Amino acid sequence: MTDTGKYTGLPIGTIVTKDFRAAGIFRNAGIDFCCGGSKTLENACREKELDPTVLALQLQELESSSPLPSQNFKDWDLGFLADYIMNTHHKYVLKTLPELVFYTDKIATVHGSHHPELIEVAALFSKINEELRQHLQKEEEVLFPAIKVALKDNSMEARAIIASEIARMSAEHEYAGGAMDKINDLTHNYRVPQDACNTYTVSLKLLQEFEDDLHIHVHLENNILYPKAQNL
Repeated sequence: MTDTGKYTGLPIGTIVTKDFRAAGIFRNAGIDFCCGGSKTLENACREKELDPTVLALQLQELESSSPLPSQNFKDWDLGFLADYIMNTHHKYVLKTLPELVFYTDKIATVHGSHHPELIEVAALFSKINEELRQHLQKEEEVLFPAIKVALKDNSMEARAIIASEIARMSAEHEYAGGAMDKINDLTHNYRVPQDACNTYTVSLKLLQEFEDDLHIHVHLENNILYPKAQNL
């Protein structure tokens, strides 16, 4: 006897926070578990015209084995989680941004006449590059240090900074996630056309990898780091 109903009313972000392996299930289904993490499984499936029971059964199968301790992000020390995000996801983003700005601009120039959507992709990613650079800098120079100060001495000033920065940064996450969703739609889920050259193929692969990393990155902040920091 299966009990899949316990999942359908849960927020997507909560499900992934409890068991990070669920991220793979949602990724394969094309469901956003980071910026869209507040939506229930039922509502997210309705938007994608998916059967929530199918995904709930997959989630239930995860219960037969324990999640990896190394992925139990919700129990990590808050300062350590901030350092992990900075040293893992921030470094990846800062390394990959210039590569993708170059590649998306190049394929738009070479293939834009036959694939005009690439011109919009290049423009969108140029804006993502600009926004994320400022966003990461503010996190590393303002938010993350404030979290560590609050952990150390429960400073009122630090907590005020945390509240104001998280409100702004959550909105910036929405922009970056939405822009990547648009790029995903424009490229038909990064599908490689028949006339694609090697650079075109590599560009789409890098864009897909970038989106996958961004989903995990934003999930760790929106659904774990930010709520825990606000509760200090």
